Amino acid sequence: MNCKYCGNPLDVFYKDMFDNRYGYPGSYTMWQCRNCDHLSLAADFTPAMIGDLYSNYYPRTHMSLEEWQPYKKAAGFMAWFKGLRSTAYNWVPENVRILDIGCGFGETLGYHQSRGCEVYGVEADENIKRVGDKFGFNVKVGLFDADDYQPNYFDYVTMDQVIEHVIDPLVSLKGIEKILKPGGTAILTTPNGKGWGIPVFGKKWAHWHIPYHLHIFSRKSMKKYAAEAGLVLEKSITITNSEWLHYQWLHMAVYPKQGEKSVFWTQSFAERTTSQRIIMKILAGFHRLKINYLITRLFDAFNAGDNIIYFLKKPL
Repeated sequence: MNCKYCGNPLDVFYKDMFDNRYGYPGSYTMWQCRNCDHLSLAADFTPAMIGDLYSNYYPRTHMSLEEWQPYKKAAGFMAWFKGLRSTAYNWVPENVRILDIGCGFGETLGYHQSRGCEVYGVEADENIKRVGDKFGFNVKVGLFDADDYQPNYFDYVTMDQVIEHVIDPLVSLKGIEKILKPGGTAILTTPNGKGWGIPVFGKKWAHWHIPYHLHIFSRKSMKKYAAEAGLVLEKSITITNSEWLHYQWLHMAVYPKQGEKSVFWTQSFAERTTSQRIIMKILAGFHRLKINYLITRLFDAFNAGDNIIYFLKKPL
C-alpha cells in the first residue's frame, strides 16, 4: 500500500485496533507513511456510516438542553496551568465571520455569537439540531461541503478535534481554502502524532479513538497537505488540556474488551465493579494533587504535548 497523499509506501503501525470507548464493532489497522509520517486508519466509511457512528455511538444523545451554556474564554494563570487554551475557538478574535466545522453541541457557536461574531456551524451529529432550533444558530447538520458556502467568505474557519475524523483531509482543506477570504486563517486542533503519548502508552493511547479518528497528523504531513490545498502553515504549538492525562490514566484503568463499552467514557456508573470504583477514586485523588498538570505543561514546553494547534493562512 502507498500513501494516497504523497505516494510513498505505508507500513503497518498497529494491527487489531478497536473502539475502546463506545463499543463500535470491527477491528482496524493503523498505517504510517514512510515519508510524511502521516498515520491513517484502514477503514472505508460512507457518509451514512459516519452519521450512524456519531449519532448513535457518541454520547451527545443524552446531553440536556436545559444544562447547555456557551463556552467561556480561557485567560489567566490557571487557564495556562490547566491548558485551557488548547481549543481553536480561544484563538479567534471578536467581530469576525467564522465557520466552526464540527461544532459538537454548539457551545462554540454561543461563545462566538456573544463576542459579536457572525457565526456558522456544521456538525455530523444530528443532536446539534436540538441546539440550533432552540437558540436560532445558523448550523448545518451533516458533513462539511464547501459548496454550501460562498467562496472567499469567512475570516476564520475552525476545526476543534475534527480534522482527524474526516474521510479525506485534503478535500476538507481544499474546501476550507475555497471559503476563506484571502488573508483568512484556519485554526485546527488535533492529537499530536509526534507527541510523547504514543511511544509511552502504545495501543492504549487514549487519542487513537478508533474508528472515529481516521488520521493522526505529524507537522510534516500537515504542512504538506496544507500546501497542496493552497494554505500556508504559519505556526504550530502544542497546548494540551491537563484533563487529558487524567483521562489517559482512567482510560487504561478500566480498559474494555473488544465490543464492550468503557465504563469511563460512557459514564456507566452502575456497571462499574468495586475494584474499578476504587482505582478511579485513587486516580481522582492523584489528579487533585496537580501532578498531571505539571507533567502536561512540561511536555508542552518541549512541543511534545498530545494536542497540537495548527494555524493555516490563505495567502493574499
